[in-house]
Amino acid sequence: MQGFFNRRRQETLEKNRINVGIYGQQYTIIGTDPASHIRLVASLVDERMREISSRNPSLDTSKLAVLTAVNAVHDYIKLKEQYELLEKQYLQLLKKDEDGNG
Repeated sequence: MQGFFNRRRQETLEKNRINVGIYGQQYTIIGTDPASHIRLVASLVDERMREISSRNPSLDTSKLAVLTAVNAVHDYIKLKEQYELLEKQYLQLLKKDEDGNG
């Protein structure tokens, strides 16, 4: 149900069309996030592609893009796991505090 409400909310937001350069190619990104955020995302993707390319110069652009995506998702999963662990620890501390003061 959450996805439905997010989608409905996004439909009412103004969409931005931002032209960005990623690894020598121009792309038009359409989204509801601020232009500065879209440019930051594109810049980080470009940076990551160039970093990976410098270590693997024989990769063609398609393989480089896939490897960049794999790395980005890997980083996302690691951060999500860290967040969930911190959230669990935080909730345990809250419960412990409530039990001690309740």
